[in-house]
Amino acid sequence: MLKDRLIGLSYAQKRSIQILADLILLSVAMWCALYLRLGNEGWRWPDMGQTLLFLAAPLIAIPFYIRMGMYRAVMRHLGNDALVGILKAVTLGYLGFVLALLLIRDAGWVISFPRSALFNYWWLSLMLIGGLRLAARQYFMGHWFLAGNSGADQPLSTAIPIAIYGAGSAGNQLLASLRMGSQYKTVAFIDDDETLLERSMAGVPVYSSASIDKLIGKTGLREVFLAIPSATRARRREVLTRLQQYPLHVRSIPGLMDLASGRVKVDDLQDVDVTDLLGRDSVPPDQSLFERCIKGKSVMVTGAGGSIGSELCRQIIQSNPARIVLLEHSEFALYGIHAELSSFARSRSIEVELVPILASIRNPQRVEDVISAWGVQTLYHAAAYKHVPMVEMNVAEGIMNNVFGTLFAAQAAIRCQVEHFVLVSTDKAVRPTNVMGSTKRLAEMLLQALSAEQAPHLWGDDEQVNQVNRTRFSMVRFGNVLDSSGSVIPLFREQIRRGGPVTVTHPDITRYFMTIPEAAQLVIQAGAMGQGGDVFVLDMGEPVRIVDLARKMIMLSGLSVRDEQNIKGDIGLSFTGLRPGEKLYEELLIGNNPETTGHEKIFRANEVFLPWSQMLQVLDQLKEAVQQDELEGVRSILLSTVQGYVPSNGIVDLLYEQTERTAR
Repeated sequence: MLKDRLIGLSYAQKRSIQILADLILLSVAMWCALYLRLGNEGWRWPDMGQTLLFLAAPLIAIPFYIRMGMYRAVMRHLGNDALVGILKAVTLGYLGFVLALLLIRDAGWVISFPRSALFNYWWLSLMLIGGLRLAARQYFMGHWFLAGNSGADQPLSTAIPIAIYGAGSAGNQLLASLRMGSQYKTVAFIDDDETLLERSMAGVPVYSSASIDKLIGKTGLREVFLAIPSATRARRREVLTRLQQYPLHVRSIPGLMDLASGRVKVDDLQDVDVTDLLGRDSVPPDQSLFERCIKGKSVMVTGAGGSIGSELCRQIIQSNPARIVLLEHSEFALYGIHAELSSFARSRSIEVELVPILASIRNPQRVEDVISAWGVQTLYHAAAYKHVPMVEMNVAEGIMNNVFGTLFAAQAAIRCQVEHFVLVSTDKAVRPTNVMGSTKRLAEMLLQALSAEQAPHLWGDDEQVNQVNRTRFSMVRFGNVLDSSGSVIPLFREQIRRGGPVTVTHPDITRYFMTIPEAAQLVIQAGAMGQGGDVFVLDMGEPVRIVDLARKMIMLSGLSVRDEQNIKGDIGLSFTGLRPGEKLYEELLIGNNPETTGHEKIFRANEVFLPWSQMLQVLDQLKEAVQQDELEGVRSILLSTVQGYVPSNGIVDLLYEQTERTAR
């Protein structure tokens, strides 16, 4: 096609074509300027003197155009700054021509060229030179209004009709990006600002959200792109709730800083962030709390390559620690987070020592050696097995990792006099119905018990050596984090992409949700407030019904839910039944009346625990039961030790029978 051939020309060829076109247009402007002034007086063709001007005008103007960079601009990406450059170049070329004309007259040459024709020559040159470039931009962008085809590989009629929600600066920048291609056709802006309604922005009409129904029928609207990057999540949730009733695929653009830096392209459009569906606005971190246990210190993160551990590392590195020790038992995960942090530190010129340690928390001597060798002052313990069905089927491994792994890390912290130890816990530790939750509650209890002892006799010591305890232990309990490994969100996205069905365990199941960055920030701040033995609970907002979340994700993908009310829908829902150890809802507190703290999203729970002397006995019994594969004994210990532990629905009985045959 012609457009493709023109785009494929070399820079020298494109420049030659532009210069030739400008020479012709300047001659036309000169002729028209004289004709407009002298046409009624019988002027038809230039005389000898005027002919010299026809030759001189382009020769004088073109060098100015070259010097001003008019031939370096890419036509299809011509912006407002380039238009201003054209105005300057044409004006300078015109002034150069006027100066040459004055010099010729001073030299005694008599040329018939009225002064009013000079002004005509300027504005005609500007219109022709600028107009050609604007027309070329429209043509190369695929919006050449004189053709029935967009000029691209596909006709304009096949472009997807879309609307942009938000007629502000972000929306207009998105419109400009969309016009660079032919995949989408912007048919409307949608905005609730009454001052903008029934007006147009860059030639696109502005409608209210109440007019979406009519807009769909009138234009065949299929997708809506959100361009409200500065809106709060509560506002975005309000918009999405309004849009989900229509058969539209809703997508959003990245943040405002990406728009301002010019990094946004059409390809950057993404499906709606599920955090917008929850409508939860995070609270900016308290910088003094954030830096208290990190700035200038040697910080260690266990499970550094996991969902929470890796985000903790990302947050920690921004508070200028002296060193981050990354302890991880997965080589691949350790490599990934170390490479990411190294790249981040280089790009921000952050001076920090990154120490990748490939080790397991189940190796007590190795953990202690690492803490001692690198002078760890603050330790965030995120390493754990957390998938409920997996731990339910692998009871011994879950106990060794979640309970004894935490014990080994905590005792190493006491021996090496670590200042702060923060355990990343879970809402599943509250009245658990599964082994994973009970192991996390046991981990909390042993830290509470250790914290209450000024000189505890540590478990596993052969001799009676009471180690002075200078470590402040804190536990931070929260619910599910969005997009973590094993989260339902990526699973739902993949199921929708494949055409369904979307699987939900139970129609009434609910969960608390929080973003990974917010969870990590609150963990760091809560740990900084710990006085010793504190169990902190994060404000998770309102619980979310999983089936409602699935429905919203389907509808905001531009699809419909197939159910009894709509048997011809696109994506069905399938209820698979509760998984082993799973319960319908989660809680954050065992007791009542949580205490407020200095942070509005962090509360302090008052939870009962066993004294350390009794915990030592429990640990001995638990270790013996695990080593002997006595899983009935393990369950008895958990039932008698963990408050509220109730194995769910008889499922665990069957699992214990199966696990006893294949344990370890």
